Amino acid sequence: MSTETAPFQQAQGVEHTRLHGRDLLLNPRLNKGTAFTEAERDAFGLHGLLPPHIGTLQEQLDRRKKALDAQPSSFAKYTFMRGLQDINETLFYSLIAHHVEELLPIVYTPAVGEGCQRFSEIWRRSRGLFISYPNRERMERILADPAYDYVRCIVVSDGERILGLGDQGAGGMGIPIGKMALYTALGGIPPEHCLPILLDVGTDNEALLSDPIYIGWQHHRVRGQEYDDFVEAFVRAVERRWPHILLQWEDFAGSNALTLLNRYRDRLCTFNDDIQGTAAVTTATLLAAIHATGIPLKDQTIAMFGSGSAGIGIIDLLIAAMQEEGLTEAQARSRIYAFNRYGLLVEGCRGIRLGQQELLRKRSDLQDWTVSGGEDISLLDVVRNANITVLVGVSAQAGAFTEEIVRTMAAHTERPIIFPLSNPTSKSEAIPADLLLWTEGRAIIGTGSPFAPVEFGAKKIPISQVNNSYIFPGLALGILVSRARRVTDAMMMAAAKALAALSPARQDKNAPLLPPIGDSRKVSLVVAEAVGRQAIADGVAAIDEPAMLPEQLRAYVWEPVYRTYERIR
Repeated sequence: MSTETAPFQQAQGVEHTRLHGRDLLLNPRLNKGTAFTEAERDAFGLHGLLPPHIGTLQEQLDRRKKALDAQPSSFAKYTFMRGLQDINETLFYSLIAHHVEELLPIVYTPAVGEGCQRFSEIWRRSRGLFISYPNRERMERILADPAYDYVRCIVVSDGERILGLGDQGAGGMGIPIGKMALYTALGGIPPEHCLPILLDVGTDNEALLSDPIYIGWQHHRVRGQEYDDFVEAFVRAVERRWPHILLQWEDFAGSNALTLLNRYRDRLCTFNDDIQGTAAVTTATLLAAIHATGIPLKDQTIAMFGSGSAGIGIIDLLIAAMQEEGLTEAQARSRIYAFNRYGLLVEGCRGIRLGQQELLRKRSDLQDWTVSGGEDISLLDVVRNANITVLVGVSAQAGAFTEEIVRTMAAHTERPIIFPLSNPTSKSEAIPADLLLWTEGRAIIGTGSPFAPVEFGAKKIPISQVNNSYIFPGLALGILVSRARRVTDAMMMAAAKALAALSPARQDKNAPLLPPIGDSRKVSLVVAEAVGRQAIADGVAAIDEPAMLPEQLRAYVWEPVYRTYERIR
């Protein structure tokens, strides 16, 4: 790293910087607040800019936690944490590290949903890059800033499909910011290696277009060839600026998400967390649930309620997992029933979209079914006729898993596996307490949003959150340390299997499906090692010694602690 361009250098626990006085205090990566020592205050001209008290990181943590606890709502806490991140990154990440289970829902889902909706209201300081369509000719100059010389990974969104909330335009920047925060908080990736980017191509959200405080480009979305050309120009500029970058696509609309992933996955090191990360964590959780039932994956019958980009990604990985258990691709597909907004995906049905053709069932295969009538075949029809054992929801349709559907499923399945994965909480297909009630406590449940444990009978049943944060921080860490050139399907499967192997349910069938969220850093290291080993096996890594991976991972991981600063003059 060049000391001429970078704001700091780190070596052996000491960081060297040219920044001085207010400039140092205004740099969130380097600011230590009252924890600057007397010697550092002398060297960097900080006397008078700070109160005389010389504190510790622990004292600051106690002070900030007290202030955080006083916030009246999740949104207020989200805003508080975003402000802290923009002032002092070490303190921000240390606070998360000490309270992962409590703060993960605050810095990311579900609180980030409202954060995106109200992004213009709370925006204060620059973080990441907004690359707007009117600035398309300036793109390379924007990326050329020397402050970004050490960037190694990017999360990019165009804000069109934010969680289950739809088009949030420039407010979608809350997602790349949140994802990058978890790269560091849960994966240990140094914050200076992370760059969130929002491609602002306008919005079709009429409320934003008429909102005088909206900070984005107030224009209807650019689409078609103009959109494709803009994204292509962005990818080319990124490739030239950082030839070995990891680029993660996030919260693009379904058709664009699949198109962009397929277009660029063999060209640079890239993945889509909504498609592949969701697939990996869902597959891992399902493998853990199946262990509790004792029935192999290849013998399960799955209803995938929602076949957008996330649903298609899950189905593809589940088919690969079933093939590993001995099924042919055709046999595996026959065990999965996929749905769109109108009903079962079947020949001649309404609303077939890109990527869904391979999911269509033949009507001749359903000729013996008893259905409710009409051309559309409902989820209840499928549950009644196909003996569904696994029900997964990625539809953003709140309450879609009704009592009748769940009770019908439970009537022929001893341990029904039910995953209402849509988030935020307001979009969940079902509430865990209801699912347990309707199945007499037999359901094995995983949710997309966090839910408190449910009291059922004399037991308190924990609800595992099938959160992508179990996968993508470790995936990114393994990619960066192995210096992978591509993200292969086998690397995603390796991540899923590594997480599944950590399931507490493997030792106790009544235990949670996933490890405690507080163990996220440990989980990320395990996932990262599995991903790195698979990258080496697939021939896409720049290293060829798997035995060295654990040591290289430990050496790379950044810890949120204050270091000693020395001034470069």
